[in-house]
Amino acid sequence: MIQSIDRAAKILGLLQGSRRMGISELATALDLPPSTVHGIVKSLQSHGFVAQQPSGNRYVLGPALLKLSSVYLDTLDVRARSMRWMHELSRRTGLASRLGVEMFGEVVVIHHDRRPDGTEQMPETGVTIPSHVSAMGKVLLAYDAAHAADVLSRQLPSLTAETTTEPGRLREEFEQVRRDALGFENEEAVIGESSVAAPICAEEGEVIAAIAVVMPSSAWPPTEAVLNDLREAARNISRELGAPTWPPRASAAAG
Repeated sequence: MIQSIDRAAKILGLLQGSRRMGISELATALDLPPSTVHGIVKSLQSHGFVAQQPSGNRYVLGPALLKLSSVYLDTLDVRARSMRWMHELSRRTGLASRLGVEMFGEVVVIHHDRRPDGTEQMPETGVTIPSHVSAMGKVLLAYDAAHAADVLSRQLPSLTAETTTEPGRLREEFEQVRRDALGFENEEAVIGESSVAAPICAEEGEVIAAIAVVMPSSAWPPTEAVLNDLREAARNISRELGAPTWPPRASAAAG
């Protein structure tokens, strides 16, 4: 491991989530001399990876990261092949749709198609969600034993009163996901919001992503028409990615 790169990555990690931190705070968090941290931060700033606030000596993540993330997202084949099917899914159901992949034990939303009702909605691309509270996350956990073992080995945070945190109950849900090719969460992440997700497969039949529709909890449970539209979108995306069959076989889950 290259020490300077490792330290720079840790600084970027500390600044994620719109955090604003000064050199002293960063130095304390990293247990490094302020002079060392100052040099790394100034190097990151010169490349646009961090930015200094106009009024003060605090730093935030810089615009170069946004540009890099956009390039990364645009190169993801699954995202490129999903966008038109997600748009059609949102149009048919009247619901927002999300596309997610696993990253460091969580789910990152790599594309978000907003509800087609014209209301103002926050963009969600780039948002991360703990796997165990997300319908997409449950799908990804159900088909990846290593991912599931890692997540379930840690203490699971409870985000609402409905969050399932018991590993045994989650494993039972994973079995149902594999039987039905659908994952559900009802107000487990956000009060008033629920979602249902389906797996997306690649050419070897492996599950590489999940697609979900998001609805107000007042509309729960989803109708059979919504579930059919979701399944059809997942099937079409998987077909474009070269998947031999859909839904994925239960054996797609390792272990």
